[in-house]
Amino acid sequence: MIAKAGFWKRKHYLNKMGLKDLIVAYFQYHAIQAYIVLGVASTVFAFEYATALVPNLIVVAIAIVVYPLAWYLLHRYVLHGRFLYRSPLTAAAWKRIHYDHHQDPYDLEVLFGALYTTLPTIALVTMPIGYAIDGLGGAFTGLATGLFTTCFYEFCHCIQHLSYKPKSRFLQRIKKLHLSHHFHNENGNYGITNYFWDKLFGTYYEKNQTLGKSETVFNLGYTKEEAERYPWVARLSGGLGPDNPRERRRSTS
Repeated sequence: MIAKAGFWKRKHYLNKMGLKDLIVAYFQYHAIQAYIVLGVASTVFAFEYATALVPNLIVVAIAIVVYPLAWYLLHRYVLHGRFLYRSPLTAAAWKRIHYDHHQDPYDLEVLFGALYTTLPTIALVTMPIGYAIDGLGGAFTGLATGLFTTCFYEFCHCIQHLSYKPKSRFLQRIKKLHLSHHFHNENGNYGITNYFWDKLFGTYYEKNQTLGKSETVFNLGYTKEEAERYPWVARLSGGLGPDNPRERRRSTS
């Protein structure tokens, strides 16, 4: 396990934090630090091995377009799929990378992605595109783009759960859409900053009346009946407990 230091030795909840608190937490979190360090290193290697500027600008543009599609597909079909918790080999990963976040959307530590899942995904999505366009230099350009895009996504994701009303209309809009995903119906609005793919594939909703209130918005379908058949996530969680995040937090405090 990674040792927690300083700020991260205690729990932090975004509904009790302001923007300044978030900025401090954001740059102290080990995953964000890893993305930044690896992003800078990838940029250096990209400049070292790139053959020309234009092909690498094309790589950046394509990576920025492909990234939200990859996120949409993974979010909808993998993170919200039910196959990961049904295997003892993948139950712990599913719990960490998405179940815990929906169980308590304000818990800052489980909002951030886990490096053992995010880094391979970023590399697999972006590096082949870059390599096809400009070899090794293009691959590093794609990787750097993916890493810095992830930093942007993660910060916007934090803002969406933060006790803070953004001044930006863009941030206001994506915050509203994402909170509907977490507190009204999880079967839509899978994007984080980009909802084009939701619109294209019919999972976009702007008004909560469009979809009924979901009974599985906090447990993602991992009900008591499912836990009896597939107990691994429940065991790791110390039982299921209340579905409401506030009630669950009180019961464990």
